[in-house]
Amino acid sequence: MKGYDKYERAYFMPPVCTYDWVKKDHVDKAPIWCSVDLRDGNQALIEPMSLEEKLEFFKMLVDIGFKEIEVGFPAASETEYNFIRALIDNNMIPEDVTIQVLTQAREHIIKKTFEAVKGAGHAVIHLYNSTSVAQREQVFKKDKEEIKKIAVDGAKLLKRLADETDGNFSFEYSPESFPGTEVDYALEVCNAVIDVWEPKPSNKVIINIPTTVQIAMPHVFATQVEYLSKNLHNRDAVTLSLHPHNDRGCGISDAEMGLLAGADRIEGTLFGNGERTGNVDIVALAMNMFSQGVDPQLDFSNMSEIRTCYERLTRMHVHERTPYSGDLVFTAFSGSHQDAISKGMTWRKEKHLHKWSVPYLPIDPKDVGRAYESDVIRINSQSGKGGVNYILKQNYGITLPDKMREEFGYLVKHVSDEAHKELSPDLIYDILIDNYVSTHTCFQIPECHFKQINGIMAEATIAYDNHINKIEANGNGRLDAVSNTIKQFFEISYELSVYEEHALTTGSSSKAMSFVGITYNEKLYWGVGIDDDIIKSSINALVCAVNKLPVLSEITAKADERLITMKNYIQTNYQTVTLEDMATKLNLSVPYVSKYFKEKAQVTFGDYVRQVRMKKAKTLLKTTSMTIESIAESIGYANVEHFSRSFKKVYGMAPVQYRATGK
Repeated sequence: MKGYDKYERAYFMPPVCTYDWVKKDHVDKAPIWCSVDLRDGNQALIEPMSLEEKLEFFKMLVDIGFKEIEVGFPAASETEYNFIRALIDNNMIPEDVTIQVLTQAREHIIKKTFEAVKGAGHAVIHLYNSTSVAQREQVFKKDKEEIKKIAVDGAKLLKRLADETDGNFSFEYSPESFPGTEVDYALEVCNAVIDVWEPKPSNKVIINIPTTVQIAMPHVFATQVEYLSKNLHNRDAVTLSLHPHNDRGCGISDAEMGLLAGADRIEGTLFGNGERTGNVDIVALAMNMFSQGVDPQLDFSNMSEIRTCYERLTRMHVHERTPYSGDLVFTAFSGSHQDAISKGMTWRKEKHLHKWSVPYLPIDPKDVGRAYESDVIRINSQSGKGGVNYILKQNYGITLPDKMREEFGYLVKHVSDEAHKELSPDLIYDILIDNYVSTHTCFQIPECHFKQINGIMAEATIAYDNHINKIEANGNGRLDAVSNTIKQFFEISYELSVYEEHALTTGSSSKAMSFVGITYNEKLYWGVGIDDDIIKSSINALVCAVNKLPVLSEITAKADERLITMKNYIQTNYQTVTLEDMATKLNLSVPYVSKYFKEKAQVTFGDYVRQVRMKKAKTLLKTTSMTIESIAESIGYANVEHFSRSFKKVYGMAPVQYRATGK
């Protein structure tokens, strides 16, 4: 970049650099805080606050916990002067709060300042003059001694007027433009002022070091502060204050390192408002301490209310990424981040932890009045399955099965990507309902009854193609039995792979939610059911899943009622049924029944009966401790060897081997 060669480092290192501050790794206590929002912050506003707005802002600062508040520059404007008088005349300053006013080291301005604070319970008179090389040479055209005399004369006048004016006053001095001042010279001026004021530990003065304009790296500033701290006169009677600006983006670093270097006090503003790039952000600085277990002595637990009030009164906007206070600072859109946060929150709950250690969240959002449900996990096209599941769980009490989360996560991402927007929790819920609950259906099961007959027998009413069909089938449980009625009716085959259910923990506590996953051609299809009755919800979920099978759209023939009757009769009487029994029941000839069944079912009567018996045998082998002989007898085989041969022919292994596999 052209033009770099016209710049050079303009700061000064101290004559002696000790670097003792580097040995410290954290700020272990809160400093004395002084808000300069109503002076430094206000003068930086495009439209300065009105009297009424300043009064409201002052009250907010008091509520936050500030004990020292710089309320203005009385000589700057009538509004400033009237504001200070309103605070004093109307007894609006709490006894434990000190106001502070700024004045240049000029006689008429100092006198105007004392008029403004007359009668104050406790006010700090903040005196300043510029000391940098550039200011001395270019602005004031004075040498070092002349600049020091300005400070000393101002200090003397403050001392005299304090004695002559009604009120309780203490003093502060700032060598403005300190960063461009020789450090030993800045120390000389500060010590000359201290010598005039003759402070005592019981009546301290404030020496304030500003970074106007910030021109050095933070460790340089800390080294300068350390030199001053070790060499100020009457150090035990001096409060060393810092007033960092943010010209290099280092306001926080200057403040934190400066505290390590010996500073006792910080002047700053809410959210970093102030001249040029702003003052140090006291919110971020205080919350940094909070996040490391140090009480900042300021209360930001209602952060959103504070920010709203600040934005309204200053007409400034707090950026979405501003630390601790921005709209998005606790928000995770990234799938991996969402997953880590979700797991961290679960871990914390399971372990009953008090100490905070959740990934990607430096503090608990609830400590600043934020909500997990709306602030932490938010969903767009970059989000993952963990975040989507977290939203459903937190807002609706829904916990998706592990195997379903990925599919639903991709579905939500697709919707967000197509719409080019963030998805609200309500919209995510609607996506779940639309795709897994209220889907277009080929068939329904409006009614189902169960009987305990050597297992579970289901009689399902299948509504299909404007016809009502009663289908019976056995199973190793209610849902399996219903599933077998569907398979039998549509002559399809799939695996009932996943079944999970839970009560909804949000909303209606009486509702149950069921999740069913079926495998067809190596692909998993999902359905979800919601009902007061857990059996109904599971059946609804199963129906939804089966309705998604592409094969159903290929089934166009109407149900054959005679074939349904035949299959139902077999399901009920599989142990003993014969072709002759079936012919007698239907009042048909045996050859006709045999031919009809084979043509319509695409399998012989004998093979179909064998299939039903073998499925029942599998169930009993899997779910009971019955002997092979007992199982054979219970499904209609008088000869165990015959049963074993038949079983092996169908499944490729003997019954004993099948039981041993545990499948």
